[in-house]
Amino acid sequence: MNIPFIDLNAQYKTIKKDIQIAINEVLDQNNYILGPSVSEFESNFAKFCNSDYCSALNSGTSALHASLLAHGVGPGDEVITVPNTFVATTWAIDYCGAKPVFVDVTSDTFLIDYKKIESKINNRTKVILPVHLYGQPADMDEINEIAKKNDLIVIEDAAQAHGATYKDKIIGSSSNTTCFSFYPGKNLGAYGEGGAIVTNDEKINDFIKALRNHAQ
Repeated sequence: MNIPFIDLNAQYKTIKKDIQIAINEVLDQNNYILGPSVSEFESNFAKFCNSDYCSALNSGTSALHASLLAHGVGPGDEVITVPNTFVATTWAIDYCGAKPVFVDVTSDTFLIDYKKIESKINNRTKVILPVHLYGQPADMDEINEIAKKNDLIVIEDAAQAHGATYKDKIIGSSSNTTCFSFYPGKNLGAYGEGGAIVTNDEKINDFIKALRNHAQ
């Protein structure tokens, strides 16, 4: 017998009426790109993450890419992250022309081993990009302290950590830029691809919103 990894149809049946109403509203309004429904989602998701700002994007990959660009990452820069992640994490770094530098994970959590981060830092390092997996957050106090000590930026990959908490604080509520995916099989899935960035930095949010819409 085949046991499905996830049954999206069973999930859909429990909220079918609400989904149909929401889809029909978008169709009736002809707001297919951004629009009031997206703005409402951004406002609600920012509140959910206890963050000041949220920018919705087409995918979690774009969220990572846009966040790196917003923080000025480019050719010649290095970004510290983990190999135990979906390939999109490193693709986003590569899209910027930067180099991913891998730090191994711990054997008990399979998350980044913060004790090994500083050995990878050099004058080209610009960002530490920890990945939260299976709703399990990385050791953010230690990572943030290392970043502060070395004048680095922290961008969190929270593609599998919607609603997760670290020391009673929800992921996305820190002063870091945090990226989410809404791929259908994620903790919070969309009907198609989707992504978002939450931040408390107004300039970063403005840059991302301009970038996603060709600065229109």
